[in-house]
Amino acid sequence: MENNSWKIIDEIVAYDNKWISLHHCNVINPNGGKGIYGKVHFKNIAIGIIPIDEDENTWLVGQHRFPLNIYSWEIPEGGCPLDEEPLAAAKRELLEETGLVATEWNQILTMHLSNSVSDEVSMVFIAKGLTQQEAEPEDTEQLQIKKLPLREVFKMVENNTVTDSISVAALQKLELMMLKEKAI
Repeated sequence: MENNSWKIIDEIVAYDNKWISLHHCNVINPNGGKGIYGKVHFKNIAIGIIPIDEDENTWLVGQHRFPLNIYSWEIPEGGCPLDEEPLAAAKRELLEETGLVATEWNQILTMHLSNSVSDEVSMVFIAKGLTQQEAEPEDTEQLQIKKLPLREVFKMVENNTVTDSISVAALQKLELMMLKEKAI
């Protein structure tokens, strides 16, 4: 059952830019029927970072998200070009968005964000040993930064104030890790 039972008859790139390409595929599905499939190919790995200080505070980044036309509170996130090391991208993104530099890094999560229509992969890191420097946001970013206790941020996930998928998955994974650690 783990073999690929989809057959691609032909594939064209219907749209392409610096960040994504949209592929239109004529296929034979697993049951033998002809059909079409669209796939969004991401040209970056999505990187998320949960910075944690010695008092169990973290930082959230607020920004308007164009595709949804809403304001969103998220963990610091960014893109990692496929030829860049994910940890290097995480360090760069944390500094850009929050001005934080960390001495301790731990990857806690790898996930596929919407595997029914895209090949986007996300990696999430915990960052500790923090020092504050000047943030270096990109010119397309208009960010608001909040430092909050982790417990409060976990509640923001629970009450749907934080809805970004990387943030929700990362924060829930962290909460489970912390609960497991306290149970030992």
